[in-house]
Amino acid sequence: MKILPFLWGCLFFVTTGANAQSQDSPHHLWINLGTYTHHFQQNRNLNNENTGFGLEWTYNEMYSLTGGIFKNSENQTSHYLGLYVTPIQVASARLGVVVGGFDGYPNAFNGNWFPALLPVAKFEGKKWGLNVTYIPTLPNRLYGGVSFQIKYAIY
Repeated sequence: MKILPFLWGCLFFVTTGANAQSQDSPHHLWINLGTYTHHFQQNRNLNNENTGFGLEWTYNEMYSLTGGIFKNSENQTSHYLGLYVTPIQVASARLGVVVGGFDGYPNAFNGNWFPALLPVAKFEGKKWGLNVTYIPTLPNRLYGGVSFQIKYAIY
């Protein structure tokens, strides 16, 4: 199965309902089952399907807290904690950064926690959402790519 057409379909599905988000409360609790990462280094044997479990709690339009666990690109277990800051609204997207930390990458700080500041675009409907994150390549430490995370609002 070609993954990019699937992801574009998901983006369309999510964004068509983005303006229908409930105005009753700015708070939402999202659940995700990991991400799909399109890596820039296609010649490597990297894990693109980063399965896992994560939660994202939306405080308001601009701020969300996130955390979780997943199987990273090097098939190692990683954990993450972060804060989404998305002050810019463009059509149905919220643009900004996620600041936080990761662990589990053997070449990045021997697998220990390290800080991250990553550009992100968030598309959120009433029940479904999509986070698209750019991951820069850090030579000899981290493989870069674009990550697609589908999420579902459970509250």
